[in-house]
Order: sequence, then C-alpha cells, then structure tokens
Amino acid sequence: MIDVPASPAPAPRRPIRELPDELISQIAAGEVVERPASVVRELVDNALDSGARQINIKLMGGGVRAIVVEDDGCGIPAEELPLALKRHATSKIRNLDELESVATMGFRGEALAAISSVAEMALSSRCEGAQHAFRLDARSGELVPAARSQGTSVEVRELFFNTPARRKFLKSEGTELAHCLEAVRRHALARPDVGFTIWHEGKLVEQLRPTQVESRLADVLGAEFLRDSRPVYAEAGPLRVYGRAGLPEAARGRADMQYVYVNGRYVRDKLIAHGVRSAYEDVLHGQRQPSYVLFIDIAPDRVDVNVHPTKIEVRFRDGRELHQQARYAVQDALAVSRSAEAAASPEPTAPSAPYPASYQASYPGVRESSSPPLYAGTPSWRSNTQTSLGLAEVATLYGSPGAPGLSAFSAPAPARPGSGAFAAAQPAANAPRLDVGLSAAPAVPLPEGDWPLGRALAQIQGVYILAENAQGLVVVDMHAAHERVVYERLKASLGAAAIESQPLLIPVTFAATPQEIATAEAQAEALSRLGLDIAPLSAKVLAVRARPAALAGGDVVELARSVLAELAQYDASHAIERAQHEILATMACHGAVRANRQLTLDEMNALLRDMERTERADQCNHGRPTWRQLGMRELDALFLRGR
Repeated sequence: MIDVPASPAPAPRRPIRELPDELISQIAAGEVVERPASVVRELVDNALDSGARQINIKLMGGGVRAIVVEDDGCGIPAEELPLALKRHATSKIRNLDELESVATMGFRGEALAAISSVAEMALSSRCEGAQHAFRLDARSGELVPAARSQGTSVEVRELFFNTPARRKFLKSEGTELAHCLEAVRRHALARPDVGFTIWHEGKLVEQLRPTQVESRLADVLGAEFLRDSRPVYAEAGPLRVYGRAGLPEAARGRADMQYVYVNGRYVRDKLIAHGVRSAYEDVLHGQRQPSYVLFIDIAPDRVDVNVHPTKIEVRFRDGRELHQQARYAVQDALAVSRSAEAAASPEPTAPSAPYPASYQASYPGVRESSSPPLYAGTPSWRSNTQTSLGLAEVATLYGSPGAPGLSAFSAPAPARPGSGAFAAAQPAANAPRLDVGLSAAPAVPLPEGDWPLGRALAQIQGVYILAENAQGLVVVDMHAAHERVVYERLKASLGAAAIESQPLLIPVTFAATPQEIATAEAQAEALSRLGLDIAPLSAKVLAVRARPAALAGGDVVELARSVLAELAQYDASHAIERAQHEILATMACHGAVRANRQLTLDEMNALLRDMERTERADQCNHGRPTWRQLGMRELDALFLRGR
C-alpha cells in the first residue's frame, strides 16, 4: 500500500500592506536590468536622446564590476539631477498624446531608478554655459561640484551587489562583455553619425568613428556583408522599408546577423522576421538563416513602443500590412540574379543602399547615396506580374541553324537588368528550345561580350554544363538551373488563379481548436482559392471535403492545420501564394530536365540565356546553388601557375 503524503497545513493569513519603495524599485529593476548589457543599452539610449555625438563606454569585469558611460550631449542641470534618479521621472513625455507618438529612445523614466536600486551609481553632468559640472551620489544623495566638459557621465559599480541571488545567474566575464558589445553595435548601426568607443579593463576593445551609412555597416558587420548583400528600399504611404538584405549563398547557420529597426529603435518582432524569412523561402537551403539590416520608418502613432520595459518589443496597428511590405521589399531586392547584376555592372562592387533623404538629412555625417531609388512611381513590388521568363532562345544568338558549333554567335543590342527580367522581343521560329511542355515567352539576347554566364563548352556526365565567360570557367547544375527557370515561368503564368481542387469521396475529419474553427469559417473564400474545402462538422470537429489536386498524396489533416495556422496569424494572400508556390515547385522539379540527358550546345546556351533573364536564378527552388564561377586566379592556383 502506498502512503499518500498529508497535505501541508495552510499558511496563516498575512495582512495586505504596501511594499517599501526600495523593494518596489528592485522588483521593477528585474524587468529593466537583466544583465550588464541591459544597463549599457539604457544608458546609451539616454546619451543618444541628449544629442550626443561621441559616446564612450568603459567596462570592468564584463560590466559586472563597473560600467561608465560618458557622452557630450546637452547635460542635466544641477537642480534636476536628484529628480533624474526618481522612478517615472523623465523629460521625454508629458501627457498621453506624447506617449502615443514617442520619438525618443527612452521615455518611461525607469532606467536610472532601476539601476540605482541594484547597483552603486553616481551621476555627473554639465550643461552648456555652466561654470562646472555637478556629481550626485545615488546612495547618499550628496551633490558636489565636479570637473568634466559638457555632457553626462553615469558610473555604475558592483551590479546586483544587494541581490546576490541574481548575480549568480550572470555568465562568465567574456560572455557578459560580448553581450555589452552587441548592445552597443545595435545602436551603432542605427546611428552612423555618432562615434562609439568601448574600453574593457583599460584596453580599447572597439572604436567606431562617425562615418557614412555603408562604412558603418562594414565596420560593424564586416566588408563581406556589404559585398554579399543587396540594397532594399520600398515606400508606401507613411511606411518605408530600407536597408540591406544578404544574398542566399551568404546565409548562416545561426540567426545572429538579423537587425530590424523601427523608427531607429532596435526591436525583435516575430511578424517582421516571418515576413523577411518568407522572402527567402524558396532560395535558402535547409535551415540556413539569412543576414539583413532593415530600417522601418512608420508614423509614430501607428506603432506602440510602450509594450515592455526593455522597449525591445513593439506592437503595430496594422501588423499584416507591415508583414507584406517587408516581405515584398526584400523579395524584390533578391529577385535580380548575380548574372543579371553582372550584366549591368561588370565590376563586382557592393551597391550603395538608397537611404531616404530624410534619413540622410537627419545625420550630417552620412553622405547621400549615389544610387537611384529602386522604386519610382507605383512600387513594382506591389505587383505579382513578371515578364520575359521564356525558355526559348532567339535565333540571332546562334546565327543560321546550320552554323557549326558556336561560331555564329552575334552581338545584338545590350539588355538592361531591371526587376530581374529583360525586355521582350519576338523570337524566331527556328529558335532552339528546351522541351518542358510550356510555350516559350519572347526574350532579348545579350551581346556576345556581355553574357554573364558565357558560352557553353561541354557537358559533364550529363549533369553539369561547362561555360566560358570573361572571368574564367562557369559550372552550371543543369537540373537545378532549369528547375528555377520553369518555376518562375509557372509562377508568372499562374497569376491570381485558384488552385484546382479535388473533392474527397469520404471527408476527412479531425478534432479542431476553437481558433481553427473560427478561422475556417472566416477564411472560407481564401481556403477555396487554395483548393481546400474545410467546414465545421460540430463545435469541436472540422471536415475536409476537398484538397488541392496536385497534392493528392499528402497528409490532408496536416495540410489543413498548417494552412489554418498560417491564415490565423498572417495575411491570407500570403498563405495562398505560399501554398501555390509549393505546388508549382513540385511541378517545376518534375518538369525540369533530368540528369544524364544529353543536351546540344544550342540547348545549353539557351539554358544559360534563360538563367540570365530569370529572377533568383542563382538558387533552385530548394535553395541549392545553380552555378559557380571559377576565376582565372583560382584555376591558375590549381596548377601552381606563377609560383
């Protein structure tokens, strides 16, 4: 027989009492101050709000033993220094209207009070025109004259000295230092006009001088990021998205180079992250993570920054609109393949991001970008149409049909890369084409000297195409490349058409949550466009009566649940488009040329020209690369030439 332990006796009732102010501050500090990096973030926020142009951060013991943040901002008058340490005392807002349109980094008035409750803190400041600075000790309240130039210094020592349990949760000195450095870098990316220096144990760790936007990105994220990224710019009414998005081949194993700023404030938002990720969904391989820096300008009254004390989370009035804008902005930036980009600019340079004029004007240290805007008039990313995704090659590329080999290449007028496709012209009737069962769209060839992917030389094992261009040797995965070409053509031909539906002889039922049932009822039209017929059978059961005909072998219940979850959280049009694209990707994979098929030189060249005209031709639908360039220097190194 098992002995059941007796229930503990109920604790005696304790009377309700007010908590002491010090304990209230320590509880509040738990939300604001998590580790030394939290202190650095809050103090740098205040420094930027003061108009500082140079901020110095000095750390000891990874920020646990000491944090000193010095700035050259406007300073704090001596009579306001004691008030600055009180809870909910701030100069940033005065009423609800100002709270709903916050334009400063800080506004809650909690940071200094929270820090002073869990650490020893002193505040020194001098305003313009003051004879000297004043220093205030937060613990004793003593205010004494001090020596320093205009600006403010905040000294924080022995973090969590009075709450040792919390100090035990801190990591090693190196880890805490790394978090402090990351906090400063997040600010530095958004404010290239401000200089930052970081010292640790008396040694200079990092120095970022005021500079241009592109230079600051290179300083913080590395020159490789600029080289392997594309400028992003989109504008629609009060919403503007700009920055840089990394190329798919530069994706990383971790999501450690993803920065999103809303009105200059670094945020972590699942909605934006999902929108950006969806722009990469058919160009990334496996679980690779893209790298990007995106700035979002939005009217302050359309975003709520007063969601969390750390101010790292925000809430949008129309989150789905922002999700779509971020997605299409990045998607359009990635549309132009590297081959098309090379056709426009033979020199491999990192293009400048077209930052808004207002952004440039706000920061005098930032130059105005020399790049033209990627969008003019009606933004092209608002349209789902694509052009010139044909699989045929005009006969003028090859001369007369009887011309031997590659000797009859001609040099027609150069093509212009735009949104990833080239302008159209009428193809000749005898143009060679790859047999995929699709009608060929017209296309304009590139001049012989401007072919980014060069001219075909041979085929290896029926899998790879070898081509020669101005840089050296190009190796093309024939199936992967053709798969992308077919996929993009299918997407263009589908447009807004609904997916063909197949009724089920016996409906499939499954237990559903209240949210799933509500979504099925509210999104019946969207489900119908996806080829799904899902209807409530009872208060807790949904029945699937039809599914997409192209997915006859899939798990119906799993498909229904995933689509309902997508429709509940994100925009219906995105869920429809994503489901359509998954079906088209399957069709493209089966329709592309297979390995071991022998192609003629004309067919190989036709595929190369199609790749140059096709959006996202650098990756197949599964994110694998479609081609690789081997330059002459790499080839010489293989054979030890010049050594």
